[in-house]
Amino acid sequence: MAMSLVGDARFAALAVSDPETQMPFVSRIAFYRTEAGDLVSLVSGLALHTHALRANPACALLVGEPLGKGDPLMHHRMTIQASAVFIPKDSAAHTAMAVQYLHGHPKARLYLSLGDFGFVVFRPYRAFLNGGFGRAFELTPQDLGRRPD
Repeated sequence: MAMSLVGDARFAALAVSDPETQMPFVSRIAFYRTEAGDLVSLVSGLALHTHALRANPACALLVGEPLGKGDPLMHHRMTIQASAVFIPKDSAAHTAMAVQYLHGHPKARLYLSLGDFGFVVFRPYRAFLNGGFGRAFELTPQDLGRRPD
Protein backbone atom coordinates (compact mmCIF):
# COMPACT_ATOMS: atom_id res chain seq x y z
CA MET A 1 0.00 0.00 0.00
CA ALA A 2 2.81 2.43 0.89
CA MET A 3 4.76 1.64 -2.29
CA SER A 4 1.61 2.18 -4.33
CA LEU A 5 0.95 5.54 -2.67
CA VAL A 6 4.40 6.95 -3.42
CA GLY A 7 4.67 5.23 -6.78
CA ASP A 8 1.31 6.44 -8.10
CA ALA A 9 1.27 9.94 -6.61
CA ARG A 10 2.39 12.83 -8.79
CA PHE A 11 1.69 15.53 -6.20
CA ALA A 12 2.08 15.94 -2.45
CA ALA A 13 1.48 18.47 0.29
CA LEU A 14 4.85 19.70 1.59
CA ALA A 15 5.09 20.91 5.18
CA VAL A 16 8.02 23.12 6.24
CA SER A 17 8.84 25.59 9.00
CA ASP A 18 8.66 29.23 7.89
CA PRO A 19 12.19 30.55 8.62
CA GLU A 20 10.87 34.00 9.54
CA THR A 21 8.12 32.98 11.98
CA GLN A 22 8.99 29.33 12.73
CA MET A 23 5.31 28.60 12.06
CA PRO A 24 4.23 25.65 9.90
CA PHE A 25 3.71 26.29 6.21
CA VAL A 26 2.17 23.86 3.69
CA SER A 27 2.45 23.95 -0.08
CA ARG A 28 1.46 21.60 -2.91
CA ILE A 29 4.32 20.26 -5.03
CA ALA A 30 4.73 17.90 -7.96
CA PHE A 31 7.20 15.06 -7.50
CA TYR A 32 8.34 11.63 -8.63
CA ARG A 33 9.97 8.65 -6.94
CA THR A 34 13.41 7.56 -8.15
CA GLU A 35 14.50 3.94 -8.46
CA ALA A 36 16.61 4.52 -5.33
CA GLY A 37 13.44 5.46 -3.40
CA ASP A 38 14.06 9.19 -3.15
CA LEU A 39 11.29 11.67 -3.84
CA VAL A 40 12.28 14.47 -6.21
CA SER A 41 10.62 17.80 -6.90
CA LEU A 42 11.35 20.78 -9.10
CA VAL A 43 11.13 23.94 -6.98
CA SER A 44 11.44 27.66 -7.56
CA GLY A 45 14.14 29.54 -5.70
CA LEU A 46 11.56 32.28 -5.16
CA ALA A 47 9.08 30.05 -3.30
CA LEU A 48 8.67 30.28 0.46
CA HIS A 49 8.98 26.50 0.81
CA THR A 50 12.37 26.61 -0.95
CA HIS A 51 13.66 29.32 1.41
CA ALA A 52 12.33 27.29 4.32
CA LEU A 53 14.04 24.08 3.15
CA ARG A 54 17.35 25.89 2.70
CA ALA A 55 17.10 27.21 6.27
CA ASN A 56 15.91 23.89 7.73
CA PRO A 57 15.87 20.78 5.51
CA ALA A 58 13.52 18.88 7.86
CA CYS A 59 10.10 18.56 6.24
CA ALA A 60 7.12 16.29 5.74
CA LEU A 61 5.19 15.18 2.68
CA LEU A 62 1.56 14.05 2.65
CA VAL A 63 0.65 11.75 -0.24
CA GLY A 64 -2.70 10.19 -1.07
CA GLU A 65 -5.70 11.96 -2.53
CA PRO A 66 -9.31 11.13 -1.65
CA LEU A 67 -10.81 9.48 -4.71
CA GLY A 68 -14.45 8.95 -5.51
CA LYS A 69 -17.29 9.02 -3.07
CA GLY A 70 -17.34 8.25 0.61
CA ASP A 71 -15.59 9.54 3.68
CA PRO A 72 -12.27 11.18 2.64
CA LEU A 73 -10.74 10.03 5.94
CA MET A 74 -11.19 6.40 4.89
CA HIS A 75 -8.87 6.81 1.89
CA HIS A 76 -5.24 5.73 2.11
CA ARG A 77 -2.71 8.43 2.89
CA MET A 78 0.80 8.65 4.21
CA THR A 79 2.94 11.26 5.91
CA ILE A 80 6.64 10.98 5.11
CA GLN A 81 9.16 12.72 7.34
CA ALA A 82 12.17 13.62 5.24
CA SER A 83 15.26 15.74 4.83
CA ALA A 84 15.66 17.95 1.75
CA VAL A 85 18.85 17.91 -0.32
CA PHE A 86 19.30 20.44 -3.13
CA ILE A 87 20.93 19.18 -6.32
CA PRO A 88 23.50 21.51 -7.97
CA LYS A 89 22.31 22.64 -11.41
CA ASP A 90 25.69 21.93 -13.01
CA SER A 91 25.73 18.28 -11.86
CA ALA A 92 25.14 15.09 -13.84
CA ALA A 93 22.46 14.21 -11.27
CA HIS A 94 20.52 17.37 -12.18
CA THR A 95 20.59 16.45 -15.88
CA ALA A 96 19.41 12.89 -15.18
CA MET A 97 16.63 14.17 -12.90
CA ALA A 98 15.44 16.56 -15.60
CA VAL A 99 14.98 13.68 -18.05
CA GLN A 100 13.08 11.57 -15.49
CA TYR A 101 11.02 14.48 -14.21
CA LEU A 102 9.89 15.55 -17.67
CA HIS A 103 8.74 12.01 -18.39
CA GLY A 104 6.11 12.31 -15.65
CA HIS A 105 5.62 16.10 -15.77
CA PRO A 106 6.10 17.19 -19.42
CA LYS A 107 4.68 20.68 -18.83
CA ALA A 108 7.57 21.37 -16.44
CA ARG A 109 9.87 21.94 -19.44
CA LEU A 110 9.09 25.68 -19.21
CA TYR A 111 10.09 25.77 -15.52
CA LEU A 112 13.37 23.99 -16.23
CA SER A 113 14.26 26.74 -18.69
CA LEU A 114 13.91 29.40 -15.98
CA GLY A 115 17.01 30.23 -13.95
CA ASP A 116 15.44 30.02 -10.50
CA PHE A 117 14.16 26.41 -10.72
CA GLY A 118 16.12 23.43 -9.48
CA PHE A 119 15.71 19.96 -8.06
CA VAL A 120 15.38 18.96 -4.45
CA VAL A 121 15.51 15.37 -3.22
CA PHE A 122 13.45 14.40 -0.20
CA ARG A 123 15.26 11.60 1.62
CA PRO A 124 12.73 9.70 3.74
CA TYR A 125 13.45 9.33 7.44
CA ARG A 126 10.25 7.51 8.40
CA ALA A 127 6.63 7.42 7.35
CA PHE A 128 3.20 7.00 8.85
CA LEU A 129 0.71 5.08 6.72
CA ASN A 130 -3.01 5.40 7.36
CA GLY A 131 -4.78 2.71 5.38
CA GLY A 132 -8.23 3.41 6.76
CA PHE A 133 -9.93 2.59 10.03
CA GLY A 134 -7.68 0.42 12.25
CA ARG A 135 -4.90 0.24 9.64
CA ALA A 136 -2.09 2.56 10.78
CA PHE A 137 1.59 1.72 10.47
CA GLU A 138 4.97 3.34 11.12
CA LEU A 139 7.37 2.64 8.24
CA THR A 140 11.10 2.87 7.60
CA PRO A 141 12.78 4.27 4.48
CA GLN A 142 13.39 0.67 3.37
CA ASP A 143 9.63 -0.01 3.63
CA LEU A 144 9.22 2.75 1.02
CA GLY A 145 11.77 1.13 -1.30
CA ARG A 146 14.66 3.43 -0.28
CA ARG A 147 18.02 1.83 -0.86
CA PRO A 148 20.59 2.38 1.90
CA ASP A 149 23.31 4.94 1.02
